[in-house]
Amino acid sequence: AGIMGPGFPVEVFNILGAGDAFMAGFLAGWLRDEDLARCCTYANACGALVVSRHGCAPAMPSWEELQYFLKHGAASERVREDATLEHLHRASTRTRDWPELAVLAFDHRAQFDEIAAQHGAPAHKISDFKRLIAAGAKQGAALARDAGNIQYGVILDDRFGEDILPTVTGIGWWVARPVELPGSRPLQFEAGDQPALTLRSWPGEHVAKCLVAYHPDDDADLRAHQILTLTALQDACIASFHELLVEVIPPRNLDNDDTTLARALQQLYAAGIRPDWWKLPPAASSAAWIAITNAIRRNDAHCRGVLLLGLEASEGDLQKSFDLAAPHAICRGFAVGRSIFADAATAWFAGTMGDDQVVGDIATRYARLITGWRSARNASEPARVAA
Repeated sequence: AGIMGPGFPVEVFNILGAGDAFMAGFLAGWLRDEDLARCCTYANACGALVVSRHGCAPAMPSWEELQYFLKHGAASERVREDATLEHLHRASTRTRDWPELAVLAFDHRAQFDEIAAQHGAPAHKISDFKRLIAAGAKQGAALARDAGNIQYGVILDDRFGEDILPTVTGIGWWVARPVELPGSRPLQFEAGDQPALTLRSWPGEHVAKCLVAYHPDDDADLRAHQILTLTALQDACIASFHELLVEVIPPRNLDNDDTTLARALQQLYAAGIRPDWWKLPPAASSAAWIAITNAIRRNDAHCRGVLLLGLEASEGDLQKSFDLAAPHAICRGFAVGRSIFADAATAWFAGTMGDDQVVGDIATRYARLITGWRSARNASEPARVAA
């Protein structure tokens, strides 16, 4: 008699890759010295998962995903509509790890419009200055190469950085691009209400960054509107294989305490928003960091983590934020901008600082922040709070 493994009832959405997935599943068991019946189970499950999705190689399940499917199954035979399983597939098949990041964020648009207007400078001068920031970022990363295994990145916009983005792409850096209309509340997208059209022209390595002014005590209709907009962006990221970073900044005119950010994240998770990254303001206490960690890990064990933003704080205040955040492993580093380049921008647009001086100043400040973060992380090692 032949050896049989159980079948799995799924809607066949696409037959490409069925045989490859079947053999991959069988070999995954055989190489682990599983019995042949178990190998057949793996084979059938892998085949079922692949034919239930659109695509071939990108639809192949990870080992973790396979084990989840065997234990829990899917919510329906239309497996691609099981949000939990699809999120696990996406999160467990990422191609690069980013355990610690030092990001120079210069995706600012409204702020540069304002400073250019103050000095009567044309829009192309903003792009010229952003080229200097990019050069300073690279030089600063080179200065800080003794700061451990930290990796580098930038957040840069399309409007003033379209010609700069190719120079930071494909060099091993983490790269994110904003999609939100600056200052919008409720959230709107700068390029229109169809983010999928925007993302499909981006390189696959680029991360979609979206800032949302969100407070857990906002009016219910406002929260619902913002969540609906974020959901459209998340769907577009999933469809185009881009990672998503959501930056949450509660409005300053509303009450904020140690629970505010954690409650905001919990509401977004409850609505189905599960970004790869969060970007958050500095938490005011260790208790706030613990609440943030718990909210993330309770809802998405595969979240890459939190990047700390600067809010134009001084280097001294940033270091205090680093020291507070560093013991909490959920914080993967920082994404800081104006604290690094604001002074240079003011001087350059006023004509009191030259190009080389700008690059050097930004490089030095960026390198100091990298070293400051690394020092805080090293000092926190004995008391590290697990992510």
